[in-house]
Amino acid sequence: MCLPSPHRLNTSEVPGVIAFFLVVVLALLALVHWYVWRRLVRDVTAPRGLARRIGTGVVIALPVLSVAALASGRAGAPFLFQQVVAWPGFLWLAVLLYLVLALAVGEAVRPLLSRWLARRAAAAPAAVPVTVTAPVAAPVPVPERTAEPGTKAEGEPETKVEPEAETEAGAVVESKAGAVVERPVAPEVSRRLFVARVVGGAAAAAAAGTVANGAYGVLRGPKVKRVTVPLAKLPRAAHGYRIAVVSDIHLGPILGRAHSQRIVDAINATQPDLIAVVGDLVDGTVENLGPAAEPLARLRARHGSFFVTGNHEYFSGADAWVDHVRELGMRPLRNERLEIPAGFDLAGVDDVAGESEGQGPDFARALGDRDRSRAAVLLAHQPVVIDDAVAHGVDLQLSGHTHGGQLWPGNLLAELANPTVAGLERYGDTQLYVSRGAGAWGPPVRVGAPSDITVVQLASKQA
Repeated sequence: MCLPSPHRLNTSEVPGVIAFFLVVVLALLALVHWYVWRRLVRDVTAPRGLARRIGTGVVIALPVLSVAALASGRAGAPFLFQQVVAWPGFLWLAVLLYLVLALAVGEAVRPLLSRWLARRAAAAPAAVPVTVTAPVAAPVPVPERTAEPGTKAEGEPETKVEPEAETEAGAVVESKAGAVVERPVAPEVSRRLFVARVVGGAAAAAAAGTVANGAYGVLRGPKVKRVTVPLAKLPRAAHGYRIAVVSDIHLGPILGRAHSQRIVDAINATQPDLIAVVGDLVDGTVENLGPAAEPLARLRARHGSFFVTGNHEYFSGADAWVDHVRELGMRPLRNERLEIPAGFDLAGVDDVAGESEGQGPDFARALGDRDRSRAAVLLAHQPVVIDDAVAHGVDLQLSGHTHGGQLWPGNLLAELANPTVAGLERYGDTQLYVSRGAGAWGPPVRVGAPSDITVVQLASKQA
């Protein structure tokens, strides 16, 4: 199965497309936050109360932090500032997603709960009024005196009537002749407030729990998967050859040196024959993230470690990072190929994002003159280049980029832009394996798409 190549914009089109995209995103962000404010602040708090003021302030501050987290890296803000805004800003984006989904479900629950409460109230026995008799004081004699109209007679007790006042709970209090009488809120108002608080509280708890569990999965580190891939042209000597595939590590303001060390430990524990780092290693400059990447120098494999660029390298200084990973002991494959002693070819191409810098994938250079009787394994960050891999007789393409969708239902969107979102699929005579990645971009959270390192074991059909 081959897909048509994606349309590539002219350079002159890019600014207009970016501006339109930003306007749409900001409008949606404002609309979504208004909805969250309405359901979680306005509907459950008293007007002009302290709780409403605090809630409104929080709903305004969190999206500002999110925008700062998204823009600070590209804007070249100090790295410390990026770290400060990244945690609350990115985590709020994940919480916001699941808040909106939970509140949307709550819209269906809300009328059902209201009707159930109304029926329950109607079926309950009516309350029996209780009469309390208080002793009545003897009348006080008042001298007979005719008062002028509009004046108070001497000795006549003063009667003071206070205006009605609304309490925070919504009840009305009247003060007459020193007595305080509380008028209860209408049952339907009280019921509506109860439903709003139950649905809002349940939505908030569901969102917080989902994000907390997803963050734990990322911070714990990726799990190791094992996949066997048979290749028709693989020689018997290469049967069982193991390639540790890791993609989308995304070192940045949140995931740092400890994240790198967890990945190195997990890969080395598999004792692979070869390590393939297939792009999106970083979200930042060598100056800021060089120390975080340092543990990668301790990767160990019989035939070495190899690296190809991803789209995020081109946001972070691709050439500088290529030089740095070489210093860490990895070999960058920039539209080039080499022969692996086990008996197959290994090739790597630059990411398509490099086309904006005059680089990008060059399949003719990497694969054009090779011996097609030999099996070929291609490292390419994005799955969308599978058509070029098929055309050049590649047997297996190893990719990442999709994160498996990262945050459900993001996998549905990822399927629209990628031929394969995760796992192994065949396209003609070429097999494509897509890793979900070892890190996370933006929110350090994964839901429905756990991070992974994959050990691909090659199998010879001659064995």
